[in-house]
Amino acid sequence: MDGQTTGESGVTIDIHRIVEMIPHRYPFLLIDRLLNVIPGESATGLKNVSVNEPFFQGHFPSRPVMPGVLIIEAMAQTAAVIVVASLGGTAEGKLVYFMSIDNARFRKPVEPGDQLHLVCRKERQRGNVWKFTGEALVGDTVVAEATYTAMIMDK
Repeated sequence: MDGQTTGESGVTIDIHRIVEMIPHRYPFLLIDRLLNVIPGESATGLKNVSVNEPFFQGHFPSRPVMPGVLIIEAMAQTAAVIVVASLGGTAEGKLVYFMSIDNARFRKPVEPGDQLHLVCRKERQRGNVWKFTGEALVGDTVVAEATYTAMIMDK
């Protein structure tokens, strides 16, 4: 399939395929690539954090820091691709809404030049409700983590 490659540790999905799978667009599409995608189980989202991100203009001009809620959103977008990859083509472009965010922790600031690895794992699925755990890492350092529940729905 175009936009996907398969390696030893799962499927890689590029940005062209991501925009086919989920409805998010600039400036709110917060993942650049997915690595190690195992449909129905897990994936690692990749976000290259650039000083040109629009949120850095106000958060904070003297010391740019990626807002924690956007790190959680990037985790959720990674999870949304897992859901679509699990359900197949009929789920492409559907909306995935947050239902809850639990145990969110922010451990270290994310700054321009960082590369976020968003490791997301499905905990369970019941009908159209999915629960995930996620960790955001810069290098080997966990910078944020959360458990979140989302529901996939038609537009």
